[in-house]
Amino acid sequence: MLSRRAALASLALGAATLSPGALASAEIDDLDTRPGLAALAAQRRILYGCAASTFELQNDRFVAVLTHEAKLIVPEYEMKRAALEPQPGRYAFAPGDALVRFAHERGLAIRGHTLVWHKANPPWLEQALSTPRKEQILTSFITDVVSRYRGQMHSWDVVNEALSPSDGRGDHLRQTLWLKALGSGYIDLAFHAARAADPHALLVYNDWGCEGAGPQHDRFRAATLDFLERAKTRGVPIGAYGMQGHLSAFGPPIDQRKLREFLSRVQSLGLRILITEHDVDDAGGISDLAVRDQAVADASRRFLDVVLENNATIGVLTWGLSDRFLDPPGFQAKLMGYSPRMLPLDDNFRRKPMWRGMAEAFSLRGH
Repeated sequence: MLSRRAALASLALGAATLSPGALASAEIDDLDTRPGLAALAAQRRILYGCAASTFELQNDRFVAVLTHEAKLIVPEYEMKRAALEPQPGRYAFAPGDALVRFAHERGLAIRGHTLVWHKANPPWLEQALSTPRKEQILTSFITDVVSRYRGQMHSWDVVNEALSPSDGRGDHLRQTLWLKALGSGYIDLAFHAARAADPHALLVYNDWGCEGAGPQHDRFRAATLDFLERAKTRGVPIGAYGMQGHLSAFGPPIDQRKLREFLSRVQSLGLRILITEHDVDDAGGISDLAVRDQAVADASRRFLDVVLENNATIGVLTWGLSDRFLDPPGFQAKLMGYSPRMLPLDDNFRRKPMWRGMAEAFSLRGH
């Protein structure tokens, strides 16, 4: 079953342009005009941004808030392969084009997400990878897409979530359709194809699993460092490590010391660091919104305090900006009488404690 976000996105993917209202300059009388997160982050030479989708940009007020708060956007759905290439060799570029145009018209930078992933692929892909053309099926897609947006993208998530230490391989790679078809060399192929298609875009390896505490996260950090070190030794043109930054407000807190040491090791490889999908799951706590919001803010702040210490960090993106567009809560949440509150703004686009915690983290960087 499609989630509400996915269902709305699938409708938006059929449209070639954003609505005229969304593209017009929105005059919103009650817009909070105090400095937004982007302005605060810019003082410390950090880009702040968020995921956005064409269906969200139908809302004029959201457009006004987004362009006040963010300086960088990343498509949530529109540039995943299932959306871009629903039939072999037949591309649906219009929604992605609309987001790129929106970003340029609003003075925003834009990232590409994601070229190679084991999810969000079109139904025909797995069977196609059993043919002799399998290498070309990987590289031609990357070449076509990256070339189309050459010179327009801040960065690309070239390979997403390729690691799974629990799968038991010595190279730590996740068992995926790409690994099955092409072996471990698919990652090198992907990055080299992206570099050839755009010599200047920042190329990112993007993953999760290094943020948390506990033995499984220790293993993931060690595996990630080993993977990145080997890739750099082979000359793979990875320019940045993308840490997704999905946290839990009521789970084990992050271990700041371990996270700090991990990011220092990433920096020592000559890589830049991007936080690409930050949010804080508030499931598992009591229903009191003030308590929930503060727990979300505290988790975010503990994470960002460490991330922003590192001089290799160049950007922080949240996976969305407002709770308005989150999926409806599950059964347990409905019983407790709350909706998810995982992002900096509430469902009426008002700033929450998470916004304030992020603002303080940006403001204090370098002190």
